[in-house]
Amino acid sequence: MSFEVLWLSMQEIESLGIGMPQVMNAVENGFAALGRDEVEMPAKIGVHPREDCFVHAMPCHVGGDIDCTGVKCVSGYPRNQKKGLPYITGIFCLLDPETGIVRALMDAAWITAWRTGAASGVYARHFGDPETRTASIIGLGVQGRVNLLAMAEVFPQLDRAQVYDVFPAQAERFVEAMRPQLPNVEFIPCNDVLHAVTGADVVVTCTPIVEAPERFIPRSWLKESVLAIAVDYDAAFQPDVFAENFTVDNRNQYLWTRDQGVYFQNGYPGPEGLYADMGEICSGLRDGVRQGLRGAVLMGVASHDVMTGALIYEQAVRQGIGTKLEL
Repeated sequence: MSFEVLWLSMQEIESLGIGMPQVMNAVENGFAALGRDEVEMPAKIGVHPREDCFVHAMPCHVGGDIDCTGVKCVSGYPRNQKKGLPYITGIFCLLDPETGIVRALMDAAWITAWRTGAASGVYARHFGDPETRTASIIGLGVQGRVNLLAMAEVFPQLDRAQVYDVFPAQAERFVEAMRPQLPNVEFIPCNDVLHAVTGADVVVTCTPIVEAPERFIPRSWLKESVLAIAVDYDAAFQPDVFAENFTVDNRNQYLWTRDQGVYFQNGYPGPEGLYADMGEICSGLRDGVRQGLRGAVLMGVASHDVMTGALIYEQAVRQGIGTKLEL
């Protein structure tokens, strides 16, 4: 017996016209389901074929009224950047939760980029100052781009972006790509991280995830009232940035990863230092905080992939996009 599976390339996914608000809403619904304890989601497991590289497997079932199941296989190779290859690549598999049969296979790089930026946006929805006008983006690859789009979505008064990348040419490409999308934002390429974060209302770090982080941004460089978002585990912010109102996307995954003894060591908060996770926030169990020092480590969780993958599949079927394969 053969089964029909829908294959979706990155170009086909991009052609669907899915915007940041749609992905943010999907990610928030997944967070809320986590808070209601309707999700089966083990901490991501992985192997590390090369130094500072990973290959992760991320299965998840979002139950309740949503009832979606999927698995993502994703790799992150920082060294690819010097080869002109993508840092993040992968495949997402959407399954029928009733039968376990594969419904769709699709590029996971688009999913990973957009759901990660969307998660930052959801966090900013609940913890950001509505008067935010200046964003700082550290690390100007794909994640830097989608995270800035998410900040612009959440903060309508945003009119200044202070940006930095270790490669100056990357900053030039970033500004060239983002200026047409955000015409009301003034872009300020900075020569160092200190100038990039000074005076910013929100700071988002999107640098490569490494086993031996430099943690080059101390609390003293940031505004008294600031939103600090780490998309890169513990690579950039020093632990004192997360001394108050520290939030993670998923408590279990953060603490499990910390217990493995590689990431979130040397001063990063343990269980007693967590204000909340985003499941608790989005399900109404805890309230967000709008002023003062607010920081989050958003590792990326599999519920994001399932919710975004299901959104893509629904739109692709509706628009007749994709290639049907037989398995």
